[in-house]
Amino acid sequence: MHDGLSALLDELHRHGVEHDAGRADRLERLRNVEPDTARLLAVLVRTSGARAVLELGTSNGYSTLWLADAARSLGGRVLSVDVDSRRSAEAAQNLDRAGLRALVELRVEDAAATLRESSEAEWDLIFLDAERPAYPGYWPDLVRVLRPGGLLVIDNVLSHAEEVSDMRELIRADERVSEALAPTGAGALLVVREPQ
Repeated sequence: MHDGLSALLDELHRHGVEHDAGRADRLERLRNVEPDTARLLAVLVRTSGARAVLELGTSNGYSTLWLADAARSLGGRVLSVDVDSRRSAEAAQNLDRAGLRALVELRVEDAAATLRESSEAEWDLIFLDAERPAYPGYWPDLVRVLRPGGLLVIDNVLSHAEEVSDMRELIRADERVSEALAPTGAGALLVVREPQ
């Protein structure tokens, strides 16, 4: 990662923390991942060789920048979706500033629609950081669109354990996947689709 991108990421992280501190309504917050989680995502993209990356929950693009920089090193691409058009526009500006815009398709769309429209085994890595109550409804499509050996990363499994408990039960009960918890940041659950 070059110095300019590193400085931009530091700036966006500081801005996110300051922005969110003054907002009581969680929907008004940026809710960016912690830097340690972002670094973990980038390492996971690189080590898994993920060239087709799906992000569900763009916000202002902080995590998108990390994913795109890692995907760039592999000749990959990122699709990032969010239901908030203002946040998606902010992410586009941040991607432009980072020189990563050409690697990322941004969509203003519900995650369920994106998953429904995705092809079987289309994605090498999926980062899920959206509206947690909807996760169990995503599960059948998440497994379908993740390639065998592909990785799903779910954020906030420690910080919002109650809200993801139903999803974690679905994952534990599904023999098509294996999972492990990375207790970094707000807690990242790593779910691998078993190779066929």
